[in-house]
Amino acid sequence: MSTVATKIGEMLLKGNLLTSDQLRTALETQERSHERIGTILVKAGYIKEEELLAFLGRQFSLPVVDLSKYEINPEVVRLLPEEMVQKHLALPINRVGAKMIVAVSDPSSMAIVDGIGFKTGYSVELVLASERDITTAINKFFDRSMEFKDIISDLDEDLEVVREEQDEIADLERAVDDAPVVKLANYLLTEAIKRRASDIHIEPYEKEFRVRYRVDGVLYEVMRPPMRLRNALSSRLKIMASLDIAERRLPQDGRIKMKIGKGREMDFRVSVLPTIYGEKIVLRLLDKSNLQLDMGKLGFEPQQLTEFMAAIHRPYGMILVTGPTGSGKTTTLYSALSDLNKTADNISTAEDPVEYNFAGINQVQMKEDIGLTFSSALRSFLRQDPDIIMVGEIRDYETAEIAVKASLTGHLVLSTLHTNDAPSTVTRLLNMGIEPFLVSSSLNLIVAQRLARRVCEHCKEEVKVLPKALVDAGMKPERIKGAKPAKGKGCDDCNGTGFRGRVALYEVMTIREEIKDLVLRGGSAIDIKREAVRLGMKTLRQAGLSKLEEGVTTIEEVLRVTAPD
Repeated sequence: MSTVATKIGEMLLKGNLLTSDQLRTALETQERSHERIGTILVKAGYIKEEELLAFLGRQFSLPVVDLSKYEINPEVVRLLPEEMVQKHLALPINRVGAKMIVAVSDPSSMAIVDGIGFKTGYSVELVLASERDITTAINKFFDRSMEFKDIISDLDEDLEVVREEQDEIADLERAVDDAPVVKLANYLLTEAIKRRASDIHIEPYEKEFRVRYRVDGVLYEVMRPPMRLRNALSSRLKIMASLDIAERRLPQDGRIKMKIGKGREMDFRVSVLPTIYGEKIVLRLLDKSNLQLDMGKLGFEPQQLTEFMAAIHRPYGMILVTGPTGSGKTTTLYSALSDLNKTADNISTAEDPVEYNFAGINQVQMKEDIGLTFSSALRSFLRQDPDIIMVGEIRDYETAEIAVKASLTGHLVLSTLHTNDAPSTVTRLLNMGIEPFLVSSSLNLIVAQRLARRVCEHCKEEVKVLPKALVDAGMKPERIKGAKPAKGKGCDDCNGTGFRGRVALYEVMTIREEIKDLVLRGGSAIDIKREAVRLGMKTLRQAGLSKLEEGVTTIEEVLRVTAPD
């Protein structure tokens, strides 16, 4: 028997809205049906729903909302997974700054406040609404869009796809040409473009099949197609990407090109991964029209930009850009190449994959299965009379060694490395086996970067942040007074999230003589960082706090993407 149900029942009993016999009967019914106590009491006619809500509102100090007259924000509704909304009858209806307003019919839902906060990153404020209104709203907002209804309306309800291991290739080939599957695949791609998504995740599980979009670095669930479309949809996308639909045991990579409107092209980089319940497909959207190549608009601080520009215009040496996957390293390198792309220079790049094509730059796609690796491409570049070389990623000693030697023999080398910050990049190269004297001689500059969500300009408003929170984040007390933190209220332009687009946070470390000496003496990453900061380097956290001061991003974003100094 539910403790919460008993507590609510006893409250109603003390309030003379229920008799002891009615309460006992309702609790016995709940043991059998597992329904909410409020639903049972209303169904039995013991109390009216309006009376119950008004009473619970007084007891739990919660406002009562009439959802039939309330303008629910559809983007906020979808911030919670459908199963969580259905399970707890807890419906997000609006968002004010960092606060999410959630409608519930039963105060027992108070227990999931922490769960909703953890899932969404928002603080939660509960309001009461009738179970009928909440259920109606759930059916409305989680009933797929009309466009999606049109896609699946053609499906034969008796259609059943047998288990994957029994699927015949001929059956799949017929299924992928069915109008509903074609429409669904096209809808997923075009809708992702409309929502400014950077990635599409199509994920099969044992009993469900879901699609998520990554928008401004955060994943949002957008739909759950019928399970029977799982294999047909994955096969359709594989055919569009020129992949082998008969191969379902090994990972595959491909590319889809789409023309949108007049002259606009969109590329989708496709990755297929076999899982125990089917093939998970991730599509990365590569929109040339949105490629930002103006380094002044990427997020560099003025001093950082000056140092970066000086380094890329040196005739030789190595520049490394570091950070996790999806932190914008490629965009930074492409911006540098765009600036360097002059008729007088021979520029060659080794990439995996080639994300954007540039006129005047010789771009080579890596193909490890036939032996075309970063190291082999680099060797070939050195026989091609190069001036500037870009290596997609330094992954091993061989590639690092050739890149270092190229930078010491009169070539400018740009590349990426996966490290947490700029100082630890030196340690990573040493750990790969590169000698300290080669590292100190070859490196010109190291850039570490992260991407933080940008506050939406259309609904931006200034907010107060407690000075203690700013000091705890690392802001110097003397800078707090001039800070102008901002947050987005949420509008149509940002789909109710309060964020639109992203800004890069940079940590730019020029390899000065003092740092070279430290490297030669075997200094640790902490020693190098301390010396770089003394020489004027702004850390990732400090770069984030600068953007916070200017109202470009929020304190939550700074704490999410950067580590304390």
